[in-house]
Amino acid sequence: MELWQLTATEIIKKIKDKEISVRESVTSALARSKDVNPKINAVVSSMGSNALVQADLLDKKIKDGDDIGILGGVPVTVKVNIDQAGYATTNGLKIQKDLIAKHNNPIVNNLEKAGAIIIGRTNTPAFSLRWFTRNTLHGNTLNPVNKNITPGGSSGGAAAAVAAGIGVVGHGTDIAGSIRYPAYACGVHGLRPSLGRVPAHNFSSSDRFIGGQLMAVSGPIARSIQDLRVSFTAMSKSDFNDPWYIPAPLVGEPRPKKVALCLSPDGMKVSTEVKNALIASAKLLEDAGWKVDEVDTPPLRQAMENQLILWMAEMKHGAEEAVVKENDPDANIVYHRLKELCPPVDLAVVMKVLQSRASLVRSWRLFLDEYPIMLCPVSGELPFDQHKDVTSDQNFESIIEAQMTQIGLPFVSLPGLTVSTGMVNDRPIGVQVVSNPYREDLLLDAGKVIGSTIKVVDPISNLKRGMFY
Repeated sequence: MELWQLTATEIIKKIKDKEISVRESVTSALARSKDVNPKINAVVSSMGSNALVQADLLDKKIKDGDDIGILGGVPVTVKVNIDQAGYATTNGLKIQKDLIAKHNNPIVNNLEKAGAIIIGRTNTPAFSLRWFTRNTLHGNTLNPVNKNITPGGSSGGAAAAVAAGIGVVGHGTDIAGSIRYPAYACGVHGLRPSLGRVPAHNFSSSDRFIGGQLMAVSGPIARSIQDLRVSFTAMSKSDFNDPWYIPAPLVGEPRPKKVALCLSPDGMKVSTEVKNALIASAKLLEDAGWKVDEVDTPPLRQAMENQLILWMAEMKHGAEEAVVKENDPDANIVYHRLKELCPPVDLAVVMKVLQSRASLVRSWRLFLDEYPIMLCPVSGELPFDQHKDVTSDQNFESIIEAQMTQIGLPFVSLPGLTVSTGMVNDRPIGVQVVSNPYREDLLLDAGKVIGSTIKVVDPISNLKRGMFY
């Protein structure tokens, strides 16, 4: 087995036991990237030479008997929408191709403090606005499982890289599914942490408006639940440059092993294949001693609609001019269709949306106090055909419906975990686990029961099987 095929947990152990060096770990990951990235375009900025310098520094620390951190020697990627000193924070935009960061986002600092080696920066759609990953600056990212389906978005590059063995852990961001959906589409696992759990801040730009502040988070994508746990721990270290950061304990008090199985949350349209995956996952939890009740959720459609209204209010106030200036074909279509779906937005509408958020948060927290774990769809459908959202108004509206849990749950600031559970024909499938804020430990405990370690996907093998080219 090649080193790039190992999980982070396995790499950490081999380095600790001095079976391999950090340089060997990083060299293997860089070689894998060189072999397969040209086929999928997941990494759009490689930092091979710097990664090897950092690897040698860690190997020297090991030789000197120093601690190298809980992710010591693990090759990782970060998304191109966060600041990394010396690199452009493009967010998939031509208008930001020269926006060179002078300071690291706290996420970069925390990964490096934990001993992770950043080997590249991963692709995102323009403005990180879609569940597909293509832009006119960096190009199109393909799903290494199957080129005919989306790799997800906006962290499509991160999930595609992890699935293909380009780095062991990928950093992603999630305001409306941008961690959870790419993990689902690429057949890996992804954790959306609670608001304020993982500190983040881009020094290269101004602070976000209130919707982005309340809903946008960063978290890990990986091939094993244990890798999510350790990388999440590393990312969560204190940094008060993020004013929402809360130093909550990583493990909370024991809770009853009760699960709310929600097959069609708030009337959401859900395919038979997705429902079958949820029922099978619920059975695994039952076999492990959890009590499962099939119930409906608190209001979710209203949360989704309110999230969309805030998007439009914030884009109209601050980003519409940038959309026009960037003139990215996909972003133009998506923005136009979102405006058509949302009512006209003024101050009174925004105030009512924020007022309604309190009652929605209250309902959801009471629900998740009774059921500490909710099992629900990641998406109502199997992963979408590539770029389906820009083909017609009807397709766009069907995608919005299928993504209700992706859009609505962040509005009430809940953490969520995508657990990959296998394949349906040529498409990955998985389930979503949700808990109350700051109970990611419960998510990971349940995820460990449901999800096994995922093998690295080989795009070349998929090419030969006709699934790739």
